[in-house]
Amino acid sequence: MALLEEIDRQREETVTKKEFNELKEVVRELAEAQKRTEERVEELAQAQTRTEQRLDSLAHKVEELAEAQKRTEQRIEELAEAQKRTEERLEKLAAAQERTEKELQKLVGEHAKTREHVGGLLATVGYILENEAMRALPGLLLEEFGLKVKDRLVRKFLVDVSGNPMEVNIVGEAMADGKEFLVVGESNSQLSKGKVKEFLDKKLKRLAKPFGLEFFPILVTHMITAPDVADYALERGIRRIYYSYEFSR
Repeated sequence: MALLEEIDRQREETVTKKEFNELKEVVRELAEAQKRTEERVEELAQAQTRTEQRLDSLAHKVEELAEAQKRTEQRIEELAEAQKRTEERLEKLAAAQERTEKELQKLVGEHAKTREHVGGLLATVGYILENEAMRALPGLLLEEFGLKVKDRLVRKFLVDVSGNPMEVNIVGEAMADGKEFLVVGESNSQLSKGKVKEFLDKKLKRLAKPFGLEFFPILVTHMITAPDVADYALERGIRRIYYSYEFSR
């Protein structure tokens, strides 16, 4: 009996140890699971912290965007006001431009009339100078060159090399030492190199020379525009420049 009791006791103890070991294994697994749970909770807590930080950052950015949007709207409103003022100013400028154009048209018309009057006055002055020259030149030409003017000097049209009429300010036939000449002249209130060249190139060179006559080109002026104008003219074939003050002697 004692042996059987011992065997039974040992059996009970054996079962208890097995269960205890099983319990220990369960407890260990629970401990591991708890540990993993705590780690996961910590990870979730950290993730939550990061999420909250991101949310805070996003909230700050949203606030900044809201402020930027507000400033943009204010700027758009300012630009709209500026555009309105610009359009009003453009309208005023357009109206002013229209008035200016009307004034300019008026001035152009008045300027045209002024030019017409000035042109008439210049023509009159030129005619006066030519008239004085045509009265005085026969005596001056005879005195200086022995050139005797036939009849008188006149203002008339001659024929150019193309057969077209060309107005010449001072024209007249003359003779010296048995040789016949055609006095051809032009008057300018202020004689310049350009006027000399224009007379030579656009008139004298284009004139058809009458048979048996040689050109005797002269120029008449009140004054020259530069000291070398006279030399320039004489070097290019002008026989004489007569000044208006010579006509009164």
